[in-house]
Amino acid sequence: MNKLTPYMFVVPVTVLILLLFLFVHQLKKVQNKTAFKHLVSSIFLLAFVCNMIWEMFHMLLYKNNLYNGKHIFICALASIADALMVLLIYFLFALIFKNPLWAKSLTASKIIMLVLIGGIGATISETIHLSVGNWNYAASMPIVPIINVGLSPILQFMLLPAIIYYLSFRLKG
Repeated sequence: MNKLTPYMFVVPVTVLILLLFLFVHQLKKVQNKTAFKHLVSSIFLLAFVCNMIWEMFHMLLYKNNLYNGKHIFICALASIADALMVLLIYFLFALIFKNPLWAKSLTASKIIMLVLIGGIGATISETIHLSVGNWNYAASMPIVPIINVGLSPILQFMLLPAIIYYLSFRLKG
C-alpha cells in the first residue's frame, strides 16, 4: 500500500452505516438478543484476527511494504475493513436466507455461495484499488490470468468468511 487516501475510507464508512442498519434489523428477529450480539462480536473479532494474520503474511506480495510500524498499522486498518466486509456478507446472507443464524449449519451450497461472492467481491475491490493506485503488486504476487488481479487477496475472501462463520458458531458454544 502506497498511502492512505480519503477514498479508501468511503467504502468502509458506508459499509459501517449499512451494517448498523442490518444489525438492528436482524436483532429484531432473534429471541436471544444477548447471544446474537455475542455471535456478531465473535464474527467481527475473529474476522479481524484472521485477516490481520493473512495481511501480515501477504504484505510482502505488495510493492514498498516492509514490516515496520507504518505498514503494520495499514494492515490493521485493512483488517478492520475486511472484518466489516465479513460482517456485511454475513448480514446479506441472513437477508437472503431469512435467518439471522443461517451459518449455524454451513452446507456445501452455502459454502459455494460464500466462495463465489467472496471471490467476486475481492476481484472488484482489488481492481478498483489497483486502478486508483492505492497499492501495487510486487513481482512475487501470483496474478490470476485474464482478470489480472492478485491471487492472495482473492483467496483471502474466498476462504476466510466460511472459516470465520464456522468458528464463530463453534466458539459460541
